[in-house]
Amino acid sequence: MSKTTTLVLEDGTVFQGKSFGFESSVAGEVVFNTAMTGYPESLTDPSYKGQILVATYPLIGNYGVPGQNTKDNLLEYYESDKIQISGFVVSDYSHAYSHWNAKKSLHEWMIENEIPGIYDIDTRALTKILREKGSMLGKILQNNTDIPFIDPNLRNLVAEVSTNKKQTFGSGKYKILLIDCGVKNNIIRHFLKRNTTIVRVPWDYDFSDEDYDGLFISNGPGDPVKCDITIKNLESAFQKDQPMFGICLGNQLMALASGAQTYKLKYGHRSHNQPVLHIESQRAFITSQNHGFAVDNASLNDQWKPTYINLNDQTNEGFQHKDKPFFSTQFHPEASSGPTDTEFLFDLFIDEIKKYKGDDI
Repeated sequence: MSKTTTLVLEDGTVFQGKSFGFESSVAGEVVFNTAMTGYPESLTDPSYKGQILVATYPLIGNYGVPGQNTKDNLLEYYESDKIQISGFVVSDYSHAYSHWNAKKSLHEWMIENEIPGIYDIDTRALTKILREKGSMLGKILQNNTDIPFIDPNLRNLVAEVSTNKKQTFGSGKYKILLIDCGVKNNIIRHFLKRNTTIVRVPWDYDFSDEDYDGLFISNGPGDPVKCDITIKNLESAFQKDQPMFGICLGNQLMALASGAQTYKLKYGHRSHNQPVLHIESQRAFITSQNHGFAVDNASLNDQWKPTYINLNDQTNEGFQHKDKPFFSTQFHPEASSGPTDTEFLFDLFIDEIKKYKGDDI
């Protein structure tokens, strides 16, 4: 640890720092997260696939990482089964850690997952660059080696993080078909608390003959237009009446399936404190978010209406069908980590399923 390491941005900006984690060079898209806590959850979030993550909170590693406990066949304290980011950039890495639940250091965990990190750089200056110029390509270079820049958004990142087999979780009354585009474990946890059986299928799974009570489309990384198969499958699902709920990438995929358009944000929304407004009630909520693309509200046709907007930049944060029980949000009501202001959306989805089945709410 502590070898001299370099972070290079595509605009030529260079930051000199020190190494922690796995010793290797890596390239990806450099993005920042403003969360003060929750790095084990953020690092295992599949929505970060292909990205070099900058933590704006200066002290990282001070509470280590938890163990590999499982509950409901899911890792209890993580959002997937491995670190998903390509590299980690922090200001001050804590070599000593202390927490009741810690089993190892962040450094050790990153070595196990072969993820390089760089610390002792001015992340405030780096974040200002990304705020002015937007997310950009970058690379972490070690041992005086150079590698080319790589744009991960040119790949189908969803195919890289989605499950490759059909899986079942729980044994509740209501069957939810979950289209896994890079689902966070906490989404499944929230559903399992609500008397459901979750059937998790790959992103490109043909579910036209599946029997289910509700359809859920998960979060995930990259450009949504790469998920052409999922979009076509959703177009067919729109012809049915089973309730449908999408989160994050699921919001964008439902929009594309409806005929709307998406676009890349300048630097994306990646934090625990993004304020959104529920248009109908004019209530504001603080949300957790992690996405680089957004839905173009103006492109929604007259069968759909926006439901939430971002109070910082007025971008779309959700929409719903005017007649059928289809709705989605760009933010993460399951958080993990982050605020739980909008957890009630899971209850609303279950209520729609109960209505569809003729059950009492």
